[in-house]
Amino acid sequence: MKPSINEKLSLIGVAMDLGAGTPGVSLGPAALRYAGVVERLQKIGYQVEDKGDIVADRKAVSSTPGTNLKNLDEVARVNSELCKTVEQEMASGRFPLVIGGDHSIAIGTIAGVLQHKKNLGIIWIDAHGDMNTGETSPSGNIHGMPLAVSLGMGHEVLTSIGGKENKIDPKNVALIGCRDLDAGEREVLKELGITVFTMHEIDKWGMTMVMEKAIEIATDGTDGFHVSFDVDSLDPAYIQGTGTRVPGGLTFRESNLGLELIAQTGKMVSAEFVEVNPLIDNKNQTAQAAVTLMGSLLGEWLI
Repeated sequence: MKPSINEKLSLIGVAMDLGAGTPGVSLGPAALRYAGVVERLQKIGYQVEDKGDIVADRKAVSSTPGTNLKNLDEVARVNSELCKTVEQEMASGRFPLVIGGDHSIAIGTIAGVLQHKKNLGIIWIDAHGDMNTGETSPSGNIHGMPLAVSLGMGHEVLTSIGGKENKIDPKNVALIGCRDLDAGEREVLKELGITVFTMHEIDKWGMTMVMEKAIEIATDGTDGFHVSFDVDSLDPAYIQGTGTRVPGGLTFRESNLGLELIAQTGKMVSAEFVEVNPLIDNKNQTAQAAVTLMGSLLGEWLI
């Protein structure tokens, strides 16, 4: 069990739930540390530097005139800080592993990575598309918008993080595990030609073929790819501690297999795990499962 990408790993926590509709994911980084994420990564062979948490200010809860986006200013502030942190860690030659926190933190993670990897592929593993904007979102929760923002769509306060010119190309984006898309998301995904592997494709072809196709998309002419893993991609039978559970998701074994296939490529440059909510979990089982999945993504082998 030896790291094949970069043995120097920076663990970056983001204690924020202001982008989500259900409180509690701000405690996700603490739950993951309690579940032994640092020790697990060290056992694999990584030199782990825990950078602590970027903490959202709960007192900054607010509405912004002219938009339905909830807590826009504080979500943007946190993501701007995360962008700088990720950029700095990569400048130091380290692999950034970000743990959340709600999925809006992908805005800052990806923006930071794009400072070093201008042609970045994306493998987005999620029950949802996260392709809403203020105009299409039924809720105004920014955790349903980070992929759209990373493509340059949405409120200027968010799309300007990391520079408006630093955005991902839709042809290098693959979504896996989707089973709950809003009408506006379906329309824009089709318009941009983004590849979406729903549960239908996973059931029909199996995880191996789906992930191989996703890797091909994310590595086509890119400088490597980022993996964004939302724990709600798994079926609620396996994952209870997350706020937007959708039946009919990935099995635990399918998830491990897919992440192991990613690890074998040696082309992943960054990753994040999001939406672990210990407040609605059972004995921290979701965090424990997420730590196991991190091991699979980062090259942990039985033999």
